[in-house]
Amino acid sequence: MRKIALLMCFLGSPATAHEFWLEPTAYQVPAEGMLTANIVNGQDFEGVILPYVPQRFAHFMAFAGGKSGKVEGRTGDTPALNMAAFDNGLNVVAYQARNSTVTYETWEKFESFLKHKDLGDQLANHQTRGLPLENFKEVYSRYSKTLIGVGDGAGADRRVGLETEIVALTNPYTDNLSSGMRVQVFYRTDPRANTQVEVFEKAPNDSVRIFFVRTDANGIATVPVKSGHEYMLDAVVLREPTGQLADDTRAAYETLWANMTFAAP
Repeated sequence: MRKIALLMCFLGSPATAHEFWLEPTAYQVPAEGMLTANIVNGQDFEGVILPYVPQRFAHFMAFAGGKSGKVEGRTGDTPALNMAAFDNGLNVVAYQARNSTVTYETWEKFESFLKHKDLGDQLANHQTRGLPLENFKEVYSRYSKTLIGVGDGAGADRRVGLETEIVALTNPYTDNLSSGMRVQVFYRTDPRANTQVEVFEKAPNDSVRIFFVRTDANGIATVPVKSGHEYMLDAVVLREPTGQLADDTRAAYETLWANMTFAAP
């Protein structure tokens, strides 16, 4: 019972558990190997491992070459991803969580989040909209991808249809990484220019370094990487909820979180 209470507290508090990611048990596996990864909610590459629960996600898909399909599992499975690779080469797994909400008790807590994720000064707009400075809600959704090299790991990432998405322009398992890992950030069909990408770099000794890069006019950013390290990238969209979502949640703001994990061999 205590573990369940802790899990629910963690899930409901993005102010202390920002990121949501897919973490493979191995980023490179033999040909015809298995894809296995945990769903994790937390920060700094540490967090709560979440089981396979269909009610919690809108989409859970895997892609390789010209093949794609749903990630199947049984409720409660851990790791949540545990399936045979679709094909040798680069396998891409994508997960879209269902919407959740959080209440900000004070404007200062929300402002701290805005600064951290480089989402601009929203106070004037907030006041113009006649919103309270206390106890207002945000609705948020998560769009996570991971790259797993199977066999020779050859191939390329692609858009998989997430509303906001990070796409790898470099294959970390086959390309030369001396000039960095190039990625492109999208919101719907548009590249996100001049956008902050937060980078979490996990060393072999499990220490984590955090730094930031920015996209150019084409939504492309280059991430310097180190051999033997794991990486998580994060970029957030802020908008006002509209339509049925606004009616259902009564939220003042909506955030969409794009995330990607990979490793540098």
